[in-house]
Amino acid sequence: MVGYALAALPFDSDVPWHRVVNRKGYISPRGDGDASEVQRALLEAEGVCFNKSGGIDMASNQWHFPDTDPI
Repeated sequence: MVGYALAALPFDSDVPWHRVVNRKGYISPRGDGDASEVQRALLEAEGVCFNKSGGIDMASNQWHFPDTDPI
């Protein structure tokens, strides 16, 4: 479902779609040209490293919701 929502984004959207990878840490293939290569380049520009098989280490790259104090 997330993939469908991201695919429906307008071209000039500021949603960081490139940060969404599959649960195994791989970029999911797409049918529209070079989107996978663009996604990898954007992730690498943010400092994400890929292993030899093209995956990322999810433990060191996943986002954690910051702790907040309830008011």
